[in-house]
Amino acid sequence: MSEMIAAGLPGAMFLALIVALFSGAPVAIMLMGISLVFGALAISVGEMRVVQATLIPNRIFSGTIENAVLVAAPMFIFMGIIMEKTRLAEDLLLTLQRLMRVVPGGLALAVVLMGTVLAAATGIIGASVVMLTVLALPTMVERGYDKGLAAGTVASAGTLGILIPPSIMLVFMGDLLSVSLGHLFVAALVPGLLLSLAYVVYIVVRSALQPGLAPKSPPPTEADRAGLWLETVKSVVAPLILIISVLGSILGGIATPTEASGVGVFAALVLGLLRGRLNWRTLNASMDSSVKQLAMLFFIFVGATAFSYIFRIVGGEHFIVETARSLPFGDWGLLIAMMGMIFVMGFFFDWIEITLIMLPIFAPVVALMDLGDHVTSSEMIYWFAILVALNLQTSFLTPPFGFALFYLKGAAGTVITMRDVYRGIIPFVLVQLVVLGLCIAFPEIVLWLPQSLMQ
Repeated sequence: MSEMIAAGLPGAMFLALIVALFSGAPVAIMLMGISLVFGALAISVGEMRVVQATLIPNRIFSGTIENAVLVAAPMFIFMGIIMEKTRLAEDLLLTLQRLMRVVPGGLALAVVLMGTVLAAATGIIGASVVMLTVLALPTMVERGYDKGLAAGTVASAGTLGILIPPSIMLVFMGDLLSVSLGHLFVAALVPGLLLSLAYVVYIVVRSALQPGLAPKSPPPTEADRAGLWLETVKSVVAPLILIISVLGSILGGIATPTEASGVGVFAALVLGLLRGRLNWRTLNASMDSSVKQLAMLFFIFVGATAFSYIFRIVGGEHFIVETARSLPFGDWGLLIAMMGMIFVMGFFFDWIEITLIMLPIFAPVVALMDLGDHVTSSEMIYWFAILVALNLQTSFLTPPFGFALFYLKGAAGTVITMRDVYRGIIPFVLVQLVVLGLCIAFPEIVLWLPQSLMQ
């Protein structure tokens, strides 16, 4: 009897995870509860010794809390919040709107460019979406933009930070997959910029075909032109310094991503001081917001660490690999199935939950995949990680639980309806899937830059 229970533990634990995810319970508590129940069962049937259970706290602290790579996460979060509180991003968006007001779809293009800069400078999704909504959405609606197009542009541009480095999600991915974070950052750069370019192309084409959806703004007056170039220089230089200080130090081999996060925080503080907007009140608010976000992230991380530890002990890794091998898909079919599963889960769960739970489960399967000459085995894990990151960006935009949609509607108030939001994001999700398909079909999009810079 004990042998039958022991043999069924991995499958039962995986099934319990799927059921619990859809229960609506807090993810961190749910993971800890499953770990406790199946840990006790494993001890009772002899699959795990009591001494192994006592190692869980040590694994959480030494493997997660004290992890040097994860130091980058709080620093990047802090850097992004400082940029928001000191209004450096706000200056750039307002300037871009003034510069591109006469271009068809110009306001929407300004939002996409701003989202790209914010992504490269902060990587904080909630702050980016709210900021773009408050500053750009009312203006776009007032100028006659289609509400769906305006909402979709703001939501999709605000979520670019999940992919373009320094992305917080990539920091966690690097740790979970035990790969070089610098290599992951470099690999994500071209796909992230390609996605931003795809948004631009979509907006330009649609604005040209349907001018009524994105009308031109009135020509600028002399008052509008006054001081524009000086303000442009001031607004562009600040985020440019921040991006160069972070990505430049990583790409140039001057600093590791963890060290670069500290450089980025220092640069953000200096820029805030130079603009005269950094004071004790702003600094205190930035630290308070950073601590709250980190507490939520690490609470889930602790639960995921406990779950993966117990799952591995009861033979979960072997169970997943054998199950994957038994499927009649082949390696290509298996890759598409994993991408499909992540895409569907994105309708219901946040990237944090999907990343921390599913990546450790998928990683052993990916390590054994063979796609021939399409992708070498040494580069497979980096390619797969970027595919997952691209896929997970859709989770912010897909109903019913796309977090960017809630950020957008909450900040927009009565300016738009949820129907406008859902109608507007569909084309952008399709654009994301097209870019994902391109990266699957042409892995050089992901792998060319790391191969060029990190050999």
